[in-house]
Amino acid sequence: MASEQMTLAAYLEAWSAGDASRQEVSATILEMAKASAELSALVAEGPFVRGLAKTIGDAGGGDVKKFLDVEAHKLFKAALQNAPVAAIGSEEADNAEILNEKAPLVVAIDPLDGSSNIETNVSIGTIFSVLPVAEGMSPDEALLQAGNAQVASGFVLYGPQTTLVMTVRDGTQLFTMSPKDRVFRLTRANLQISPNKAEYAINASNERHWPKPVQTYMRELNAGTAGARQRDFNMRWVGSLVAEAYRILIRGGIFLYPGDSRPGYEAGRLRLVYEAIPLALLMTEAGGAASDGTRAILDIKPDDLHQRIPLVFGPPDEVRRIEYYFQVPPVEQDSPLFSDRGLLRD
Repeated sequence: MASEQMTLAAYLEAWSAGDASRQEVSATILEMAKASAELSALVAEGPFVRGLAKTIGDAGGGDVKKFLDVEAHKLFKAALQNAPVAAIGSEEADNAEILNEKAPLVVAIDPLDGSSNIETNVSIGTIFSVLPVAEGMSPDEALLQAGNAQVASGFVLYGPQTTLVMTVRDGTQLFTMSPKDRVFRLTRANLQISPNKAEYAINASNERHWPKPVQTYMRELNAGTAGARQRDFNMRWVGSLVAEAYRILIRGGIFLYPGDSRPGYEAGRLRLVYEAIPLALLMTEAGGAASDGTRAILDIKPDDLHQRIPLVFGPPDEVRRIEYYFQVPPVEQDSPLFSDRGLLRD
């Protein structure tokens, strides 16, 4: 029964016992959990709250800002004012917003990922990263640290259930919110990505725009049992990053959102600081990997709060295979070595 399952508060209390720095991280996560419970209720109201999906502006780079995006930002900003957080770097704000400049932590957040799906009742979510503010470091500098500096990350999925997937660098844990009391309880501990699931997630409509390494890798998967992989792969594409990440954490598979040849997509489309970096830590803690095609996401130091990047995540062997294709000259990718009966086989 739910009452017998460990609550998020109890989990964090056990993890942080006697450690002041960990207690600061715990307090920050608990405030975000409260805000996500409020947001979950607002999302569930759906058409009964007029204008949730109303477009109210441009978030920059061609992204559309909706009313619920702004409301989500307000909720999390207000919640984090009660936490030991120096600044918040949000997709919904051009620059970092100072909360308490002397506080020891900063939070990078996408308050409402997938908001284009609001009116279609597809799962949407919140993605967050918690980083320390080192001595002599400004909040702006703290938000632009490489992903390996994170002390925690996670995402909340607002779907049939409201779930929090979180890591405090002690494995990836899954908490589910009870709708009766809005309390998050541990429902799956120490998630591990399955290495053998024959599924991939990619927007296949953009195939003609993909770089050669991605085209080659996808051709390999789509060859099925007759190809080098000797098994059939299924495609899954929700169009919601949190939903894709959740599925892969639960049952495996590979996710790809490459950069491509379209104007504005050359450097990728997803945001490094508050999408790729927090998801990369979750995947790594669950035994997976995340890359931009050539580098581990967690090793990349951001240049800008809203920097875009290609993103691949899933089992380490699949991620490394994609990276290999990016290392091989394009002319060789069409050689017999890479053909269905070539030498590059599992």
